[in-house]
Amino acid sequence: MADRRLQVFHTVAKQLSFTKAGEVLFMTQPAVTFQIKQLEEHFDTRLFDRGHGRLTLTPAGEMVFAYAERILSLSSEMDVRLAEMTGEVCGPLLVGASMTIAEFLLPRILGEFKSQYPGVHPRLVVANSETIEKRIAEHVLDIGFIESQPHDPNLQTEACGVDELVVVCNPRFPLARLKEVSPERLLVHPFISRELGSGTREFTDTYLREHGSGIEQLNTVMELGSPVALNAVVETGLGYTIASRVSVTASQRLGELVAIPLKPRFTRTLSMVYSKDKFRSKLVTSFVEFASARLKQITAK
Repeated sequence: MADRRLQVFHTVAKQLSFTKAGEVLFMTQPAVTFQIKQLEEHFDTRLFDRGHGRLTLTPAGEMVFAYAERILSLSSEMDVRLAEMTGEVCGPLLVGASMTIAEFLLPRILGEFKSQYPGVHPRLVVANSETIEKRIAEHVLDIGFIESQPHDPNLQTEACGVDELVVVCNPRFPLARLKEVSPERLLVHPFISRELGSGTREFTDTYLREHGSGIEQLNTVMELGSPVALNAVVETGLGYTIASRVSVTASQRLGELVAIPLKPRFTRTLSMVYSKDKFRSKLVTSFVEFASARLKQITAK
């Protein structure tokens, strides 16, 4: 229901690029430019400065952007509330999740939820915890699942499960014969690390510092941005990693990897995050309740 020109303006203002906005909106760049020109003519003022290869909002553009955020949010809320009057749980569901949760926990949960509510159309965005948190704060996603505590005070957080992190290595690796591993024994062996911004990496560093070292003291030989890639490298015997127990369950069953508990045990709380000020539809509320219950069941096993 919102003015199409306002929708286009809002996207350009968020992307600060006519080309990127066109990609998001599935419009050509000239079509985007035309819509912005019409809006500027309507208000009789420039909304963007286009200089030195950069696009920035003018003071008038900043004001229009603030109102556009509120108008588009209310328009979306109206559409959802009217749809909910039918009593049906349906519509798009934008979910973000950090790597471990997205690859090993959420697919099954999304499948079960979709079976229960066929009219729902889920979309899963996968990134590290830092990126998911940023997209929730920007209202790009409805709900996020991360492996670290959010840093933005404007986000609401709810615990949705407990995850144990363990030392993972090839069955022939020197650590594989141990029943548990103390942090000091890790320092001499080659370590395969997750990337900066990863919740797993952040928690690992905190755990090591609490026990007399830090991730920078490990003999890091490689950094990877995916638990699946991490497992594949560790299977070669190049080094060990510290990862979620749920990420290696299948490889353990096949005898490709060994998971060894740390001493003392290393656990973390998985969290759901969402914006405090964004409207939560019946669909989002239903999914939050469903996913929270299922995650607690799965991680308690």
